[in-house]
Order: sequence, then structure tokens, then C-alpha cells
Amino acid sequence: MTITADIRQQVHQRAGCACEFCGVTEESAASELTIDHYQPQAKGGSDDIENLVYSCPKCNNFKSDDWPVDDQPALWNPRVDPATHAPTMSFPVAGTLMIEPTESEPKAELDRFCDAMIAIREEIRKVQEGVWPLDNNPLVNAPHTLDDLVNAWERPYSQTEAVFPQGVSPTAKYWPTVNRIDNVYGDRNLVCSCPSVDSYR
Repeated sequence: MTITADIRQQVHQRAGCACEFCGVTEESAASELTIDHYQPQAKGGSDDIENLVYSCPKCNNFKSDDWPVDDQPALWNPRVDPATHAPTMSFPVAGTLMIEPTESEPKAELDRFCDAMIAIREEIRKVQEGVWPLDNNPLVNAPHTLDDLVNAWERPYSQTEAVFPQGVSPTAKYWPTVNRIDNVYGDRNLVCSCPSVDSYR
């Protein structure tokens, strides 16, 4: 099977124009990257899109035709198990938020985060201007679950604005299973489920 131009384009777009192994972008590499096979063709890998990885030449050459045999551990799959870690977040000055990304975050992911912050500021502006009410808008109701969508929708913003804000791809959407948890309430209203002290006597 030959990798068609359409499949190449899909892999390219899915990867966000960056190596799925190390995160280097086409801009940094000054060229388009390569289409690699997660499971090498020489080891039985197919041209199916799920077996294709957008890779820089360095990662492609480093990986080569390696493939585990017998009881060897599986190779790291960048789409199944992304090697990223949540950034450190702190509030060093009142009214500010400091984000310290980890070294594993590619520039494309940092750009996506910045786009999300800009989009959130736009949502705040809509609340300030009265487009959305203070107590019923995407900010106070986030995150939105699948259960929210399948039930009657009576909110002043669209379902698309709720679950697919700017920059969120429908194919890469993470669906939370619950709405926001009020951690502050839990901190201030402790409930002990431990057995009575008498139970230990």
C-alpha cells in the first residue's frame, strides 16, 4: 500500500506540523518533516494512518527499524502515551498567574496554551460587556461533559462554544466525566469517614 498525499496531509495536520516524538517544529527544522512508521514496515507495520507518525529526520533515524520481540517492552507511542507533564503554576504576585512549562513541552503546545489564554480573555470580555450573564457563561460552567450536551441545552452560549472553543480539534477533544468540583468547599467543610475511635478499642 502506498501512502497517499491525502494520508500524508492528515498525518501532517494531526501532528500540528511538529515531530510527534521530540516536538521540533517545521519552522525550527526549516523544512517539512518525514512520515515514519511506528511499527516498521520491515517488521510487519502497515501504512494505516494509525501506524504513521510525523517525525523529524533525527528521530526517524534514531528509531530506525527497532521493534520489540518476545517479552521486550513496547516502544513508546507518542500519541498513546504523550511524554508531557503539566506545567508548574503559581501566584507569585496578587492577581497574577505564572506558568512554568516543563522541558518536554514542544513549542506548538505552548502556542496552543497561549491561544487558550487569549480565548479565555475574550470570554471574560463578553461577560464584562453583558453578552453573557455573570452566573451563566462558559467560564463558570466549565468543564462541560457529554451529559451536558445530550440533555436540554438552555444556556446563553452555543454547545460549540462550550466544548470546542477556539483551537480545540474535535478529533483531539478530551471529555471530562464530571463538572467542576468545589475544592474550596471541601477544604472548609471536612467530613470524616473514619470509624469511631471506639472501633479501635
